[in-house]
Amino acid sequence: MPGGVHESSAAAAAPPGRCCCACARPSAKRLLHFAIVSLLFVFIFKGFEEFSIARVVLQSMSYAAIAGLYTFTSSSRRESILSGAFLALLAAVIILTAVSAKRSRATVIVMSLCNLLALTAYCVRKLRRARGADAAAAADAEAPLAPPVMKEDDGGSTPVQQTTMFHIEDLPRKFSYDEIRTVTGDFGTVVGRGGSAEVFRGLLDDGMAVAVKRITSNVGEVGFLGEISIVASVHHRSLVRLLGYCLLRGGGGSQYLVYPFFENGSLDWWLFNGEERRRLLPWPTRRRITIDVARALAYLHHECRHQILHLDIKPANILLDGGLRAHVSDFGISMSIGQDLTSVSTRGRGTRGYMAPEMLVSSMSAKSDVYSYGMTLLELVGGRRSVEPGSGSSKAPDFFARVVRERMARGELMEVVDAAMAHVHEREMETVVKVALCCVQHRRDSRPSMLSVLDMIEGRVAVDVPPESRLSVTDLMEPLSSAVQDR
Repeated sequence: MPGGVHESSAAAAAPPGRCCCACARPSAKRLLHFAIVSLLFVFIFKGFEEFSIARVVLQSMSYAAIAGLYTFTSSSRRESILSGAFLALLAAVIILTAVSAKRSRATVIVMSLCNLLALTAYCVRKLRRARGADAAAAADAEAPLAPPVMKEDDGGSTPVQQTTMFHIEDLPRKFSYDEIRTVTGDFGTVVGRGGSAEVFRGLLDDGMAVAVKRITSNVGEVGFLGEISIVASVHHRSLVRLLGYCLLRGGGGSQYLVYPFFENGSLDWWLFNGEERRRLLPWPTRRRITIDVARALAYLHHECRHQILHLDIKPANILLDGGLRAHVSDFGISMSIGQDLTSVSTRGRGTRGYMAPEMLVSSMSAKSDVYSYGMTLLELVGGRRSVEPGSGSSKAPDFFARVVRERMARGELMEVVDAAMAHVHEREMETVVKVALCCVQHRRDSRPSMLSVLDMIEGRVAVDVPPESRLSVTDLMEPLSSAVQDR
């Protein structure tokens, strides 16, 4: 749905705290906040001059503005209650003074003193909170997380849980549960729900809109921190960035991830919810999306210190920003591939219709992402799903790809192109379709790398329709260690 994110995706802007270097620059909202506080101090000191009705009104308005600051920046219910009691006490003092003094200078002086006390306490609280957040981030950074070790026990391996699990560089902000409740308005606005997570719209205290993903599947603490370690270690304009997280340890502990909120939702919402929406995705926008996603995957596969496999590329995991630029999201089942390939779990992952054939028998590589990307390209071009979810269709997942190949061979490619698009650049369209057919070949060795895909999409390398590749049992059972570093 628009204005939200799908369950499988999670919604990228500068995170609070120390998420990136851009955070060091004061935002416009922070400057506005500083200007409001400064202006309130000026108004308050005006009250120490001679009495007038205008100054009483000015101090009343100042008190209301200060109360608003307390209300909208409280990070927990306990803090809200204490703030309310404090403000109520000051209000009682002001009312008693006004009743007894009756239009004397003492009235406006007491109002000014109460306002000054309230605003000073507010500034002190904000400074203490900022210092506390910096101290917490420094403490977390000084305690690196390491993976669990295995010990041999009578011919078997038993995991020994250490107190730390992963090392996370550029650690995102760690939220408390009370802060998560405050940010989401007590989980009041659901924008996505599925089998493994719920997503809520939220608002940070600086006014930034966020999507808070509550993980409902039992991924465990290791799996949760695994997603954090992967997302926090990548920095690319076409990848969704993690702003923060919340982990409640212990049995049944909740897990939350905080991402930027994308008002335009996911590509899935635009493609598969009626022709009117697809008309708002003209060919230049769709081609731009293909390039954004290709660049993101090329970065994950070839530019990260450890190669990262996404393993669930599909329109629902591609979020669109205000300019309809694409951002790849949802690293919940991704893997960071290091040197020790024997440590990689190869259980089947992904989504039906986008999964490469070899993933069905627990053999995956960077070429598995290439296959999923190719299926996504075909859906982007055709404006239809390759496989309808829950339809029980007996058609093979690559049925649409075979139809496209046959129509192209007969010179009828435009008949399978989404009719909702006007003024299609046929040569660019043909290039994208040829790239998609290269990507969805059954034999993974026949598929190009994402760097080659990017060169073909952007026109630096010529591309042609590849010969159909046939899949054999040997292709499916090829060990992961021989193919995972497809560079």
